[in-house]
Amino acid sequence: MEIRFLGQSCVELTEGETRVLVDPFLTGNPKAAVAADEVEPTHILLTHGHADHYGDTVEIAKRTGAPVLAIVEIANELSEVGVETVHDPNFGGTVQFDWGWVKLVPAWHTSTTPNGTVCLPAGLLIHIGGKLVYHLGDTALFSDLQLIAQRGNHVDVALVPIGGHYTMDRFDAVTACEYIGADVVIPVHYDTFPPIETDAEAFKSDVENATETKVVILAPGESHTVR
Repeated sequence: MEIRFLGQSCVELTEGETRVLVDPFLTGNPKAAVAADEVEPTHILLTHGHADHYGDTVEIAKRTGAPVLAIVEIANELSEVGVETVHDPNFGGTVQFDWGWVKLVPAWHTSTTPNGTVCLPAGLLIHIGGKLVYHLGDTALFSDLQLIAQRGNHVDVALVPIGGHYTMDRFDAVTACEYIGADVVIPVHYDTFPPIETDAEAFKSDVENATETKVVILAPGESHTVR
């Protein structure tokens, strides 16, 4: 299974013919590795409604026919604007696919879509290719990260925001990594804009000194293979 970082919090998970696109903020993203019309996902997942995550969801879904999974309020909005296939879980809900499953878990943040729908933000547990990927979404540090990570499958890869200002900073993110205990952490949501600029190499050093977790820093467009 391959994880390709596309900028901000957008990643593409590929396993065989399955291409899962998470938080497709590409248009207007100064760090985007690809344009919105260059991705061909089979599925789209959203953590929450802010524009730097919701992004090009509607356009990509309509063009490709990819089903979109998002918390129920966002899913309802997507249906109303013409996205044909949506999955609408709430916290604790799991949606099964032929390639694996996705479970919605809490994140501490806020969330309103560009169209004004107020909803709760989420993290995503994504089971694909026999591996568990935990996309934390935009979250502050909170103690239930331990519960989420320890309830069920071991987390193989965690996608952790480190930019601060709108999410946890790189220091709180070290504690989050301690809570989660993933084999690999990939930092996201940093350096896209001045308020979230940070030192990813220092984060890597701090995490690897404090835990057994390996930190993989990906530039937009780069990939990490999970074996």
